[in-house]
Amino acid sequence: MKLLNVSGSPHVHSDESTKRIMWRVNLALVPSLIVAIAFFGINALLIAVVSVASCVLFQWLIEKCIMKTKSAVCDGSAIVTGLLLAFNVPATREMIWLVAIGALVAIGIGKMSFGGLGKNPFNPALVGRVFMLISFPVQMTTWPKPGDNLFSMSVDATTGATPLGMFKEGGVSATGDVMQYFIGHMGGSMGEVSALAILIGALYLMWRKIISWHIPVSFIGTAFVFAGILWLCDKGGNMDPLSTILTGGIMLGACFMATDMVTSPMTKTGQLIFGIGCGLLTIIIRKWGQYPEGVSFAILLMNSVTPLLNRWCKPKRFAN
Repeated sequence: MKLLNVSGSPHVHSDESTKRIMWRVNLALVPSLIVAIAFFGINALLIAVVSVASCVLFQWLIEKCIMKTKSAVCDGSAIVTGLLLAFNVPATREMIWLVAIGALVAIGIGKMSFGGLGKNPFNPALVGRVFMLISFPVQMTTWPKPGDNLFSMSVDATTGATPLGMFKEGGVSATGDVMQYFIGHMGGSMGEVSALAILIGALYLMWRKIISWHIPVSFIGTAFVFAGILWLCDKGGNMDPLSTILTGGIMLGACFMATDMVTSPMTKTGQLIFGIGCGLLTIIIRKWGQYPEGVSFAILLMNSVTPLLNRWCKPKRFAN
């Protein structure tokens, strides 16, 4: 009897392949990478190169030496993880080698320990990012000022706080120009600063039908509405809603990490609930949590709820 072998998710009802999808995601990340290099210089480029190379190397070693299986590094998924991990760290000299540790955790624990692509319950890049934030809090919260360190690898390079960090400490007086936030001229992780570059990549993915609008719109929309309610209740103690969604990792998280087809719900209804949960948790953590940012924790928490959403929001059955 010939048996039918069913591979792990993601399963897509089209002629698309996992390899083609992953390389299109990589292409969509290029605008954010270009902006990161333009604003933060050589450090951003080196961090991206080390992160990607480390993710590819660790996945290859685990597949060859531990799992004893054919390597799948050519599918581009390890490169996606490497770029997203690089986008979630500050562009400082220390990150050039620390990001390799994050890559080991992202690939080794966040992905391969569950069996590889399609089997991981949590976004690997966020697993690596949260590990680094907990393990290296000083290095992960030292933010270079965009444009001031283009050719510097010195530990004395100019640093400053992010808009979220300034607001957490200084209140409404720390808010800045919304247009600068949109373009990316602010402190922050190297891939999250430019909403414009992120949107260009996200629109490309929507055009290619790699992602749908449900998670990004529900995530960003919920964060905007919830932040707006808090701002209307106390304008002196809360950031305005537009600045809220343009600063920090909301745009990057909503467009590129929450939309991961492996760790997000399969149905449109489930995706809307998933996005709403991410938006609510992000603002709750930002407002009442210890950290000024909450996107990574919010997405990981909602990743854990994805199996329940898939059971609750089942697609329509065509047969008994």
